[in-house]
Amino acid sequence: MRIQVTTGSSIPIYRQVVDQIRHGVATGSMPVGEQMPSVRALAGELVLNANTIAKAYAALVRDGVLESQQGRGYFVAARREIFTRKERQRRLDEVMDPFLSEALTLGFDAEQIVVEVQKRLEKLAQVTD
Repeated sequence: MRIQVTTGSSIPIYRQVVDQIRHGVATGSMPVGEQMPSVRALAGELVLNANTIAKAYAALVRDGVLESQQGRGYFVAARREIFTRKERQRRLDEVMDPFLSEALTLGFDAEQIVVEVQKRLEKLAQVTD
């Protein structure tokens, strides 16, 4: 998987890295056990400060997407429930509210939003099969 960042975006660079790795893991393009590039290697490849990559990796470890193995590096972690149901719901609400606000502002009605979400879920399911 190739990570690309857009400087000048309203999304912080570390967040762009986090989101792309999450997507890769969710779609299966980054399988469990795959070793991630070292912090320095990825920072060099993306021409970023190593602290930016370290921050992204730390967030992914905290959320259980990656695991750190002392002396070996970072690896894609096996999916496991590290959050309570209440916390998972809170996190979903946190991303759903702005998404729905944006969709409604763009003029989509509830049915159109559901159709678009369903299409995206089907597309993701095809990638992971």
